[in-house]
Amino acid sequence: MIALALSCAFLAVRQFVLEQGLRRAAQRIREQAAKRTTVRLVLPCPSAGAEELLCCVNELFELHQEERAGYRRKEQALRQQIANVSHDLRTPLTSILGYLQLLEGDGLTPEKRQEYLTVIEGRARTLQIFIASFYDLSRIEGGELPLEREKVDLARALSDQLASAYEQIEGAGLAMEVDIAADLPSVWADRGAVARIFSNLLTNALRHGTDTLSIRLYRDGERIVSAFSNQAEDLTPEDAAHVFERFYTADKMRTGQSTGLGLAIVKALAERMGHDACACWKDGVFTVEVRWIV
Repeated sequence: MIALALSCAFLAVRQFVLEQGLRRAAQRIREQAAKRTTVRLVLPCPSAGAEELLCCVNELFELHQEERAGYRRKEQALRQQIANVSHDLRTPLTSILGYLQLLEGDGLTPEKRQEYLTVIEGRARTLQIFIASFYDLSRIEGGELPLEREKVDLARALSDQLASAYEQIEGAGLAMEVDIAADLPSVWADRGAVARIFSNLLTNALRHGTDTLSIRLYRDGERIVSAFSNQAEDLTPEDAAHVFERFYTADKMRTGQSTGLGLAIVKALAERMGHDACACWKDGVFTVEVRWIV
């Protein structure tokens, strides 16, 4: 009888301690929900079932915390993107409005008037390119841009782009080194998207490169690599890690020389077609590679 009484007393005490522990855990859950913080919950008295329940609750809390942190990061990135878009739109618009005011002045010579009109046209085209690029990138990332895969000869596609940009290349004053391997196999891709990728890579290199521009197309195992390299002393390894992000530009003053969308479109198009793009900076040379699966 004494043993039975002691057992009952022990179970009663254990049940009391367990209930108190669960009440305290519930209270801490309410406190954490109010403060939006996360602290792991523990029981003062071991119980397999209750501990399993609290383990699940802790996992849910951690998952919720990770989701909140991810949401904050996305919100911050969105705010930065909105700020960049606003600045990139405002820069050419401010210039256009300024030159329009100058056109209203008295005593302008025909030559000066034409000069102002040329500047206005250039700023308007910059604005048009930015809006079109932003729209295209949104469609690509949203899967709304139709892509038709077919066998594409990358060597021919790259040669065509170099030929069509001949005057632009001549005007850039860069020394060109082009190395296109022979007998490269075709890849499955959208012909228009391939042309857009090579055009964007070439434009980016001509706009920001100095001294020498190197373009290589070669096979590396089961991939064909198109590599665009140029001198870029003003860049850093950190810049190379972010060049594919929307609106990222190494032009910290955002003077309007770059929209920060060209390379983002390159990567988005490559990935939509099942290929990949990467970038690196080493010893003053910036290289963008698109790695095409054969």
